[in-house]
Amino acid sequence: MTEAPPVLVSREGPVVHVTLNRPTRRNAIGGGMGEALDALLEELRGDSTARVVVLRGAGGHFCAGLDLKEVAASPDAQQARNRAIGARYLALSELPQVVIAAVEGAAHAGGLGFVCAADIAFAASDARFAAPEVRRGLVPAQILPWLVRRMGRPQAARLVLEGSVIDAPAAFRRGLVHEVAPDRAGLDALVAATLREVTQGAPLALAETKALLRALGPVSPDGYAEAGAASFGRTANGPEAREGIAAFREKRKPNWA
Repeated sequence: MTEAPPVLVSREGPVVHVTLNRPTRRNAIGGGMGEALDALLEELRGDSTARVVVLRGAGGHFCAGLDLKEVAASPDAQQARNRAIGARYLALSELPQVVIAAVEGAAHAGGLGFVCAADIAFAASDARFAAPEVRRGLVPAQILPWLVRRMGRPQAARLVLEGSVIDAPAAFRRGLVHEVAPDRAGLDALVAATLREVTQGAPLALAETKALLRALGPVSPDGYAEAGAASFGRTANGPEAREGIAAFREKRKPNWA
């Protein structure tokens, strides 16, 4: 049996629909998903006929973050992976197309990076958001600048230090998403309405407007990406991460809780 691709892509005129497709893992980043996204983002960067990208997850979840099966690796491999994750969020943000995130179910850890790197984010009422890294003995290194940009530092600090799950209304109040729909049909309606509005804009003008938004300031200061990747690597190789990940898999509290 042929294994399903980790990212599905379809097109309706100028709209590119991108679906993260590892539903049995709640679309966790792994199994070639990151590499497939990187190739797609490179392709979209030079596609002048595409005007909007809609990002979703398959099977009722958006993205549960990095697949914890792939956390363990050699220090060099970890550092390369962590750099790639940070670069992926930047590439998504810098696309000339307008990026819309449509969130159902889990949007945790690295999944939050995709939500915040998008230009516009909508959520169904069943969406749940969390940055649980500290509860796993890890750090939210790659997503932190994007959370701060979207939510502001005080709200981002609360989210990453508490590490708890928040629901869609709380995500709206804290600035993570722009609107909340009652269900999947309502989420689709929000996306469709925004597609109608955005496609009234001239393609070059939209791309230039996004460039001006980026020119207002970088997402993170020089050197942060490398420091963040190194910080994640240090914690991932430590005893807290081993205990935190084991506790998560065994559905128990870690020994420090």
